[in-house]
Amino acid sequence: MSSGSDTVHSNRTNAILGALLGTLLFVQTVRIIDESFSAPESSHSEAAHKADAKDTAKSEQSSAAEAESFNKALASASVERGAGLVKQCQICHNTEEGAGKKIGPDLYGVVNRPIASVEGFNYSAALKSKAGGKWTFAELNKWLNDPKAYAKGTSMSFTGLKSETKRADLVAYLNTLSKSPAPLPK
Repeated sequence: MSSGSDTVHSNRTNAILGALLGTLLFVQTVRIIDESFSAPESSHSEAAHKADAKDTAKSEQSSAAEAESFNKALASASVERGAGLVKQCQICHNTEEGAGKKIGPDLYGVVNRPIASVEGFNYSAALKSKAGGKWTFAELNKWLNDPKAYAKGTSMSFTGLKSETKRADLVAYLNTLSKSPAPLPK
């Protein structure tokens, strides 16, 4: 008979120990989750902030170098070659004053025009997020290099011009599509 009571006693002990271990496991899980949401500022987050600041500084230096390089290319750009390159743009965009939109907004007066600002054109959310800026030479260079990287989620299907010289030629031509073109860099 002792084996029967030993079994009951053993089952009861196992049940109590199981409940205790389960409770401890639950409490520890809650603590881990709580710490992950309310971790105080630590040296790790300070290091991450410093790394982000360094990345931002490198990115700004890289952008400045890219802009300088593009300005040099723009100073020697060929409007004639740009006129040839714009033909691929004209599949989706008008380039003549007052011609209005096609699939994309018109490109007449695009240089220094506010981004996502053509009245009546339904821009993608990606491009609307850039509103507030202008289509400067530098911004057009970034856009024409890789529209999908410039505005992730853009609906423009153009894959970009990888040649800086071709981008400069095209931007120089687009600059002529205005009553008062912007002065090109010297």
